[in-house]
Formats: sequence, C-alpha cells, structure tokens
Amino acid sequence: MKKWTLIIALLFFGLSTAQKWESDWTAAAALAKQNHQNVLLVFSGSDWCAPCIKLDKNIWQTSEFQQYAQDHWTMLKADFPRKKANQLPDDQKNRNAQLAEKYNKKGYFPLVLLLDPNGNILGQTGFKNISVKEYIALLKSFEG
Repeated sequence: MKKWTLIIALLFFGLSTAQKWESDWTAAAALAKQNHQNVLLVFSGSDWCAPCIKLDKNIWQTSEFQQYAQDHWTMLKADFPRKKANQLPDDQKNRNAQLAEKYNKKGYFPLVLLLDPNGNILGQTGFKNISVKEYIALLKSFEG
C-alpha cells in the first residue's frame, strides 16, 4: 500500500509542476497582469528545429526551470511545426503568425523573448548550451 501511495504522490507532484504554456497573447497578457509577471515568449519549431528541441529538453522540461517559472513568468509558446501530423489548427497558426509578424520578423528559431505584460521587449535570447540555473539567471537579467 505504501508503494502505491508513493507512486500516486509522485504522479501528482509531477503533474502539479508541469509547465503551463499559453498559446494566445491576449490570455497570456491578462494572466501576466493579474499575477504581476512578465511574459516569456518562445518561438519554436518543435518538430524540425534541433536547437528548439534541445532547449525544450534541456531547459523548459526540467523541474528546476518549471518550478522557478511557475511563480515568476507567464509562459507563451508560438510553435511552427512542419510535419503534417503536428500541424496546428488554423486559428492557432494565425495567432502564431501575428506574434511572429510583431516579434520575430526575421524568423529566428528558437527565439526567446521576455516581455512585460504590455508587450514591450525586456530582452531576448535563443538556445544557449548552459545550465538551467544559468539560463534562469540570463532571463532574470532582462528584468533589470
């Protein structure tokens, strides 16, 4: 019985710390304002961009990053998958394209922007081969 309790507790903890990614600027901005947070906007090619995939695995999916981000940033992802099986609904494609038109005109992937809740850019980066702690520190440095 203790074994099942531990397994259930670990599953619950894992689910409760999972990063919540917003997919709409309006919702993300409202949430950021409500929580007094900045918005971390990530432009990704989740199924074709090797640095995007590494950034996701090495930073975004780590519990260390997720625990920090949960209380400090509202996460917003604009994904641009290429494989037919991973295509997004048209309304999501349109929202991502609007974000790209405003913030990623040159089409850099991955592009990571820290924005204030009004959409002003505080800083930008991309894939860096650094530790989670160093990546968090880099993002925090944009906040002044």
